[in-house]
Amino acid sequence: MKLFVRTLVALGVASVPLVTSAPAMAQAPYPSRTVTLVSPQSPGTALDVLARIYAEKLSQRLGAAFVVSNRPGAGGIIAAQAVAAATADGYTLLVANSGHPILGALNKKLPFDPIADFVPIAMIGETPALVVVIPGLGVRTLKELVDLAKAKPDAIKYSTAGIGTATHIAGAYFAHQAGIRMLHVPYKSGSDGIADMLAGRVETTFAPLAFTLSLLQERKLLALAVSSSADLREPIEVPSARAANIDYEYSTWYGFLAPARTPGAIVAQLIRAVSDVSEDPDVKAKIAAQGISPRLKLGAEMGAHIQNELTRLRPVLDAIAANTNP
Repeated sequence: MKLFVRTLVALGVASVPLVTSAPAMAQAPYPSRTVTLVSPQSPGTALDVLARIYAEKLSQRLGAAFVVSNRPGAGGIIAAQAVAAATADGYTLLVANSGHPILGALNKKLPFDPIADFVPIAMIGETPALVVVIPGLGVRTLKELVDLAKAKPDAIKYSTAGIGTATHIAGAYFAHQAGIRMLHVPYKSGSDGIADMLAGRVETTFAPLAFTLSLLQERKLLALAVSSSADLREPIEVPSARAANIDYEYSTWYGFLAPARTPGAIVAQLIRAVSDVSEDPDVKAKIAAQGISPRLKLGAEMGAHIQNELTRLRPVLDAIAANTNP
């Protein structure tokens, strides 16, 4: 944690040293070769789509190839471990979401620290979760779902992309806030869980809009609520959980992290580049098309956001750590 704090303090762009301890003449300009963006999710997922949008634009912005390497599995651990173990030179970066910082709270024997071993570059967007159910469950409102869950504790199953993933936290946090008990069913990917929902084997999930939009539009699944302070109006109408008197606000964020010992000058250059790309109207439109709200938090601001979320979710994280089916 001390390393993380020291890193954040060093991230003011104006105050970052322009050179490292090596002689300037001996250094090649950054980037002078391919930069790899490691994604913890499969191709076609929202995080992967974002990674590819930024890879294209960063390649143009910095004059070197940025490529995406998909390393899904183990709730994001495989990808995160690969980046944590990589040389801290700016050529291997992690494309992360809000499932990353909680890895340490749920896995006490990780070979890396998801906070101290990474430095935040930028959060680029966030999206609330939708409370989604199958029509066969027989509920049409959030209140009906909560009433059913209270009448039948642990009978309603919710699918996620794995233990400790953003969809898992979204579901566990909803159950905590609603005062109900639901059965967590983790899958290797969110798509596998949706397939089982369509087959009637799982009743609900808590996923970003883009992940289920087409199925919601086709009425194959039903959205009962959105985990934001206001109702969702576009591209479909969904009431907020607050409209049902449930204090449920949760968003999945997306962003970039680098290995903790990456030179400050390179981190600062990446921060500026991601910031510039994020202001591109084409990028904003493509992010919005994924059901994600552009939300830029750079360097230390992203780090503070991560810490605040960890504090807010601590009761839920402790419950998950103590019981894999909270």
